[in-house]
Amino acid sequence: MSSILIVTDAWHPQINGVVRSLERTAEELEKIGVRVEFLTPQEFTTLPCPTYPEIRLSLTHRGIVRRKIEDYGCEHLHIATEGPLGLLAASVAKKAGRPFTTSYHTRFPEYVSARLPVPLTWSYSWLRRFHNSGCGCMVATRSLEQDLRDRGFTNLMRWSRGVDEQQFKPYEGSVLPADLPRPVFMYVGRVAIEKNIKAFLDLDLPGSKVVVGGGPQLDSLRREYPGVHFTGSKVGEDLARHYSDADVFVFPSLTDTFGNVMLEALACGVPVAAFPVMGPLDVISDTGAGVLSEDLREAAEAALDIPREHCRTIAMNYTWAASARQFLDNCIEAQDIHNARTTQGKAAE
Repeated sequence: MSSILIVTDAWHPQINGVVRSLERTAEELEKIGVRVEFLTPQEFTTLPCPTYPEIRLSLTHRGIVRRKIEDYGCEHLHIATEGPLGLLAASVAKKAGRPFTTSYHTRFPEYVSARLPVPLTWSYSWLRRFHNSGCGCMVATRSLEQDLRDRGFTNLMRWSRGVDEQQFKPYEGSVLPADLPRPVFMYVGRVAIEKNIKAFLDLDLPGSKVVVGGGPQLDSLRREYPGVHFTGSKVGEDLARHYSDADVFVFPSLTDTFGNVMLEALACGVPVAAFPVMGPLDVISDTGAGVLSEDLREAAEAALDIPREHCRTIAMNYTWAASARQFLDNCIEAQDIHNARTTQGKAAE
């Protein structure tokens, strides 16, 4: 396979795991000779998503999306998100009898239910129809795969994640204010209600709490927790240096499907404290690089004793090269599934 078109509603200016995963996958695929193109909201007139203004919703229709897909002329179509572009692209592909894969990055039903009185069963029913209509749905972890399989999702394929070990590594020196008491417990990620950040901020911990990231809940949390140090969004080496300056990385989310930030923290030599839920169970588990507990305070304090060298060693098991190869193999397998179905259909006629 020499070319892949990725359709995604999640794109810049968003800074999140979906965007970073897609970009790094594309970089690694191009290194092995695969042309990767992106169809994103940047090509359309957009409106801000309610409660998520940095998420841009594309204003377009199926005919335009169909022409753009045709113009890119790629062998395989991968739909990364279930937003307006993803839905239109799937509709175009199904009408043309074209194979495509999808990926399940976000526990969208849980995100919706955190804001609106929408039953989880309704959201999962809609998502199941969307993802089952393709030739493969890529998921990051074993626990997510099992959860979706139990909910009736089919054609599930594993697509793990990686970490940039050159950027995310232990750094010398401090970037945080010198008067912040130690130890430093840090959260990195979107500052939004579904990330369950208050579960971290409400903990009675020694030292200091630091929140790195931006999002719709940032201003309200700053007002509610004046004793917490909020840095705003950080990227590149600056982000890596902030990770490296922490003593424990606290991951309070109950809804993430993976949690790239955990790998980034580990690569910087920072142990993880989290709840024993999907994501942390897959990344941390029994590696000894973190502590999982229903008592997040207990986990955070226990993680202080974990050697930083061990954390980085565990993170090095994840590479973007391996992740990209797994993604490509899934695309090839999906094409084979489509060809087999087509052959069977013709034979039945």
